Amino acid sequence: MDSSTSTPDPRHAPREFLEHLYRVAVERALPLASMGPCLPPPPKGRTLVLGAGKAGASMAQALEALWPAEAPLSGLVVTRYGHIPPRPEGLAERIEVVEAAHPVPDEAGLKAAERILALTEGLTADDLVLCLISGGGSALLTLPAEGLTLADKQRINTQLLESGAHIGEMNCVRKHLSRIKGGRLAAACAPARVVTLTISDVPGDDPAVIASGPTVPDASTCAEALAILDRYGIEVPPPVRARLESGALETPKPGDAVFAGHVTHLIATPLQSLEAAAAAARAAGLPAHVLSDEIEGESREVGKVHAALARAVSLRGEPFARPCVILSGGETTVTIRQRKPGQARGRGGRAGEFCLGLAGALAGRAGIWALAADTDGIDGVEDNAGALVTPDTLRRAEAAGRKLADHLDRNDAYGYFEAIGDLLVTGPTHTNVNDFRAILIL
Repeated sequence: MDSSTSTPDPRHAPREFLEHLYRVAVERALPLASMGPCLPPPPKGRTLVLGAGKAGASMAQALEALWPAEAPLSGLVVTRYGHIPPRPEGLAERIEVVEAAHPVPDEAGLKAAERILALTEGLTADDLVLCLISGGGSALLTLPAEGLTLADKQRINTQLLESGAHIGEMNCVRKHLSRIKGGRLAAACAPARVVTLTISDVPGDDPAVIASGPTVPDASTCAEALAILDRYGIEVPPPVRARLESGALETPKPGDAVFAGHVTHLIATPLQSLEAAAAAARAAGLPAHVLSDEIEGESREVGKVHAALARAVSLRGEPFARPCVILSGGETTVTIRQRKPGQARGRGGRAGEFCLGLAGALAGRAGIWALAADTDGIDGVEDNAGALVTPDTLRRAEAAGRKLADHLDRNDAYGYFEAIGDLLVTGPTHTNVNDFRAILIL
């Protein structure tokens, strides 16, 4: 993605202007620009690179470009299928990158996790482990706890994704059903020093939540994981349940000696990307307001709340004067509705469903345009990053035979916005700082 071209005029090209803000936000989160100051000097021993996440391949390439050419560097990183960027000409490949499935883990992710854990064997106090962690690492770095199969993890993961559980709840369960997440990778690296470089995709930027925190202490408990499973009616094999009840699957906690001397750096965060987009809007002559980078909740309902705010600005000039841009981020959720007999399963993700809720609540209000997209370029499991909403979205959709209520009923944002040409398709961006939303009010 390239935002270096001139900024589109928001008054004459509102869609293009919103897409420009999205590109600016994404580029702020690319690792090459921000990793350098966080790198330690080469160690006395060897440097091992381990990592997982949607930004894993671009983080590995950034590290290869920034690490001294004469200093040894090797390791293994796993990223999502299709998320390896083109290699810059002349850049030597020193870190192996493999691909696996997301958001539901597969055999390739299991094998990658096994290999990563095996690479920690034989590390010494003279060695350095650089861990490259980004969103998506929970699914990509899958190593089931004893008593669980990959099929069990796939089922549990799918049920969590469809339950409406928020990211903290999902990752609490994932940590306690894993042999590598929740600080266990760091424990395996002892006695080597561990430096974690992470790109945040979670509200609050807690490293213990990003990719289920494989290299940082975990304050959550087996009892909490069990309560979450019970809350959403998700079964685990009886022996595994018994181990959760007894605390046998507990994770390393804050204060554990295995984390002594370890350092974690956040090299990109959602707020930094929102602020970059706000600066770009102001440079174009528009006031910009960042609501929050931590918004959670049901996507369609968050869309309705944003619509209420946009209408207040448009009608009354409150709480912001128009024209302006309103920006927000975070991680919303989509609860999959029960399908009616014979009803096809819908397609779409958080950003698209937000746009459905927003469009319905705006009801064609003049002068309001919006964009919502995932900063990794993939909304859920589809090929779009998100979608756009315009003042005539509902009219054009009705002309195309699409009823918004029907698409909401079956969680089919993709089909709705595809019919009117308003999907935002960027391809993988090679980073991930979660949801990006921009509302332009003229």
